Amino acid sequence: MASEEELFASVDALLNEEPSLPPPAERARLREAAGITQARLATALKTTTQSVKNWENGRSEPKPPRLDAYQRLLNGWAAKYPAPGAALVAGTAPAVSGEPAAAAVETADAPQAPVIAAAAPARPATPRPVAASRRPAPKKAAQPAADPRFPHGPLAVLDGDGCAYGTGGIVLDCPATTVVELVEWTLRESGLGAPKLHRYGKDSDPLIVLTAAAAVKLGLPERLEGHEQRRSLRLPEDHPVVKQVLKAKWQLTRRGFGPWARIYRKVQGRERQCVQLAVLSWDALDERSWPGVTDMAAADIARVLGVYATRVITPRGSTAVSGLELMTALRPPTKAVQDPQTGNWVSGYNAGSLGTEPMDPAPPEATPEHPVVVDSGWKGGFLDEEAYQWVRPVDLLTDEECTLPYAVGLDLNTAFLAAAARLVVGLSAPDHFHAPKFNPKIPGSWLVDLSHVELDARLPSPFTPTGERPTGPAWYQTHTVAYAQELGYNAEPIEAYLRRETGAYLDPWHDHLKTAYVDTLADLGVTKDLDDRAFLAAMERHKDVDQALAAVLAAIKATVKGGIGKLRERPQGKHYKDGERWPALQRPTWRPDIRAAVISKARVNMHRKLLNMAKLTGLFPLAVLSDCVVYPSPGQSPLDILPYAASGKPRPGGFRLGPTPGLAKLEGVQSMLWAVDLMEKGYNPARHIKGGDAVLDEGE
Repeated sequence: MASEEELFASVDALLNEEPSLPPPAERARLREAAGITQARLATALKTTTQSVKNWENGRSEPKPPRLDAYQRLLNGWAAKYPAPGAALVAGTAPAVSGEPAAAAVETADAPQAPVIAAAAPARPATPRPVAASRRPAPKKAAQPAADPRFPHGPLAVLDGDGCAYGTGGIVLDCPATTVVELVEWTLRESGLGAPKLHRYGKDSDPLIVLTAAAAVKLGLPERLEGHEQRRSLRLPEDHPVVKQVLKAKWQLTRRGFGPWARIYRKVQGRERQCVQLAVLSWDALDERSWPGVTDMAAADIARVLGVYATRVITPRGSTAVSGLELMTALRPPTKAVQDPQTGNWVSGYNAGSLGTEPMDPAPPEATPEHPVVVDSGWKGGFLDEEAYQWVRPVDLLTDEECTLPYAVGLDLNTAFLAAAARLVVGLSAPDHFHAPKFNPKIPGSWLVDLSHVELDARLPSPFTPTGERPTGPAWYQTHTVAYAQELGYNAEPIEAYLRRETGAYLDPWHDHLKTAYVDTLADLGVTKDLDDRAFLAAMERHKDVDQALAAVLAAIKATVKGGIGKLRERPQGKHYKDGERWPALQRPTWRPDIRAAVISKARVNMHRKLLNMAKLTGLFPLAVLSDCVVYPSPGQSPLDILPYAASGKPRPGGFRLGPTPGLAKLEGVQSMLWAVDLMEKGYNPARHIKGGDAVLDEGE
């Protein structure tokens, strides 16, 4: 039994801890309830408005002494403006007050939750009976408290024996024998789902992943055959399961019943009724994004998808689709605003988002088949902001380089994600300007002649993905032109398409995915505190530490690249004709200009490092492919070529090793003879530096 001294010591330790702030959403609610603006609060706490914004969206926390002052203020507001439902927690009935009406909006492809949220958190829904689990999920102290509405996590993997495997080792008994019964069990009893990622967003629908045995048990074919494209796979409309779903007054989205199927009913009041199904044997999980997952046991699949759902988002299709959906989940297009005329709550634009309406690009930002181009007869050229695919001409190799024994490949961690950080993009439609003065702070597309820029021929040009020097005027994104100015060359635009309203739209997306990436690497033993040698050793073995977490890491990386790629999704199908609008154009997130901005910044970042490496070490690259660069090296380690100061610390400007986005890791090592041989044959060593595929039958 503890002594009095031990108990008092424990209590004193608690008293000495830093104040604990309420969740970010509650901080914002309290401030708004008090009628105080973020700017006024910033003035009172002698900080910036941006700092207050960061505290209220969870991006940062105040430090003492502001922490104590902020805590005192929030405590005072909490006493004056208790959260709705607080009385219920205390055991008394809450007073009934008017709530904003929820407006349900539905897109052509997928059902949407009410786009209106109350200014204050809505009252919890009436509890529903949930399926009993045979094994409760273990609780970790570091994990946030589970949402009581979703006690069994975001998803479950259903096997043929009626066992639904959830996150944390949970196992539910699922009695469903038909798809309709499965949908109703999921919504009424499973306790599955995930809370929204943003106060103005919507909760994630529960996901049920079907093994092959479960699919057959529910009357589905084990495999779908007969289509050239995987994305076209779906059950025919006359299939018995599709008929059962429709007869029970459920609906399918326009994509039908395919590898990722959404089954829903129209929103009734505040209650969403939507379940997503993923059929493993129909290739729902692409092997390239989810290596080895389909072949895992159901419980292990649940673990992989559960970690991804917790750290990223409940999967909603391919990793590319999930990456795009994550952007919208973190920057919802609408929020609840009060109509000053009627006092009613209506749907209003959420500042910083892309809104709800699709937006046509400027002609040079579009693709050749886009209606904007075809209908106008545009002949003025297009943006060519793509990742590097460059190989140094063999005749520019020096004898000294050729005598070095090794070629070492360096790969930048999630280079596109690093480029998305603090990236200002256009939020409004493009406006056309003739002979504008260049401004590096305005996102857009500029017609500029950069052919006069002269750089070392042993480096790729920063202005083209091929690395070849421009030959005349061409369209460039803002970051590319700004880099020409950074190099000391004047830029005089001939014309431009620019956007007046701007914002760092991708910032929450970057922060969310960066945390997911770094945390998953840390779980695999690759942490920020490792020195460079220990980092290289940890990276060499990290995939063998935990196959499930290694698959999560691969999926996170695929989410980054796929999400950026989806911003300019091209038309699909052999029956498409140029000038027709394709489904992706109906999305506000079809934004090729934002994709171009990310890739332009990533390519410029790469060139800046290449240039600094040449200045710091005298080394020039053999080849670059997107985020991978190959250097000649006297040794087999990056430590043999990277620039270090006398103190042993990396010198700023060049490549640096580390686990965070934008830092480098070892991609592979081959002999210098191997690299030169590929270069002479017209192949890119950066594509094959990992080894195992040096004998090639296709060009670059």
